[in-house]
Amino acid sequence: VQNQIRAKEGEKKRAYLTMEELRQLSDDTNTYKSIGKKKIFKISKPKLFVLEPKSLMLNEQEQKYKESETAITSLQVCQFFATSKEYLEKQMAEVENNLRELLQQDPGLAHQIMSMSVM
Repeated sequence: VQNQIRAKEGEKKRAYLTMEELRQLSDDTNTYKSIGKKKIFKISKPKLFVLEPKSLMLNEQEQKYKESETAITSLQVCQFFATSKEYLEKQMAEVENNLRELLQQDPGLAHQIMSMSVM
């Protein structure tokens, strides 16, 4: 999860920096968007570029930024609950061990507990 958070933070930072650069350009500026690099049989094909208006590119970067923020928050929540679950499982195991030791030390107490009825 930590690696996923770092990757999303990198995406968020790239989107932010790209937005900052785009905002410095005039509104009528056209930009070139990279649309990928294909590998066929381990041979890299050149990247392709598409001409787009600045406003479209800026909207795409803002969307990437927001999506990265949302993903980071979700991953952090998952990480928190995973950590909490591990902690609670360790605590439960410790309580079970302590109870087991207590009952082994005092067989009379174990017998008394077993004879109790639960309502």
